[in-house]
Amino acid sequence: MADNPIIQTDFTADPAPVVYNDRVYLFTSHDQDSATTWYNMKDWLLFSSADMVNWQHHGSPMGLETFSWATVDAWAGQVVERNGKFYYYVPVNRGPTWATFAIGVGVSDKIEGPYKDAIGGPLLANGQFDPTVYIDDDGQAYLYWGNPDLYYVKLNEDMVSYSGDIVKVPLTTDGFGDRGNGQTMYQEGPWFYKQNGLYYMVYAAKCCPENIQYSTSPNPTGPWTYGGIAMATGGTSDTNHVGIVEFKGKQYFFYHNDALPGGQSYKRSVCVESFSYGANGTIPQIPMTSEGAAQVGFLDPFVRQEAETIAFSEGVEAQVTASGGIAVAFINSGDYIKVKGVDFGIKGASQFRAAVSSATNGGRIELRLDSRSGQLIGTCTIGNTGGWQTWSTITCAVSNAIGKHDLFFDYIGNGTEYLFNVDWWQFS
Repeated sequence: MADNPIIQTDFTADPAPVVYNDRVYLFTSHDQDSATTWYNMKDWLLFSSADMVNWQHHGSPMGLETFSWATVDAWAGQVVERNGKFYYYVPVNRGPTWATFAIGVGVSDKIEGPYKDAIGGPLLANGQFDPTVYIDDDGQAYLYWGNPDLYYVKLNEDMVSYSGDIVKVPLTTDGFGDRGNGQTMYQEGPWFYKQNGLYYMVYAAKCCPENIQYSTSPNPTGPWTYGGIAMATGGTSDTNHVGIVEFKGKQYFFYHNDALPGGQSYKRSVCVESFSYGANGTIPQIPMTSEGAAQVGFLDPFVRQEAETIAFSEGVEAQVTASGGIAVAFINSGDYIKVKGVDFGIKGASQFRAAVSSATNGGRIELRLDSRSGQLIGTCTIGNTGGWQTWSTITCAVSNAIGKHDLFFDYIGNGTEYLFNVDWWQFS
């Protein structure tokens, strides 16, 4: 069963991964379900994973309302950490035109947020978007951005101001390829980083539809050498946007397409692939797959797991609870969640607990191994708890839960009304 796209509860785009405390935190743009003929993007979303396949939904760390001076277009951003604070560089629009785009900065003491406006106005104005930030080994931070041109500034140590002039990068065919008509391959969405002493600029190219291409340099400000195509066009989405990180010794390439049901250019979905650098640091051409990246390690069912930790799902959504957490909600009969690579050990589990709520007649959770029609290890019945934010802990017996398996939560009920919400679960 496919694990790409890795987020199914929302339409997501513009992945911006960052590794922190042995987890990958994935910041994304958020395409609204109502989008049809143009982007409708009001906030950003955050997910995290310790194993690259089971992704916990953290809700929205920041939205347009964070910036009192912005009105629309919460587009592609990136988070970096410095001196114990997290800085979220995002493009937002102060009006209805390309020229009114600006780059703002959110700041938080926690990677999960919430983020607040760091400076009370734009860091860069006059049509600037698609920021990417990298802090070099010598402490100098660089902010690149731009469509269809590429620019950079050197950020100060405070990360919310810059020194020197805005520099326009020479887009030569030697540096960024040749699409003809006097244009290079570079279009937008740069991702700037360093790997093994080589600087990479990976970007959306040859609009539209876009593919992903890259250039390299021995220096953070060029000159650049064109590297070629890293990912070909796939699906029918006009855009793509890349984020690359190393995690637990492996390389990961995040991107977006339109592979979710109902997807299109304005309702996109984030995916991930693993890859290895070639000789002299080349990036191979990476195919879009439905399988995605392999799991790193296993999930422990004997510690409390958030119900919104998901490898794949159908039907369910994530919702903010009254206490400010996140729960799985809007569950209909026939919906399901898959959690991948669960290690029950050689002794196995005999009991399952979960925090649930319901304002209807509820339903039941069928716990199955390896597929929706796999071995049934337990059934938990859930009744009306007195309200959608009135939580109860249910307990049910399980059997034959031994070894390593994918775990399926199959939600069953009568009628068309929502069944229940689930906040967390745990085996014992």
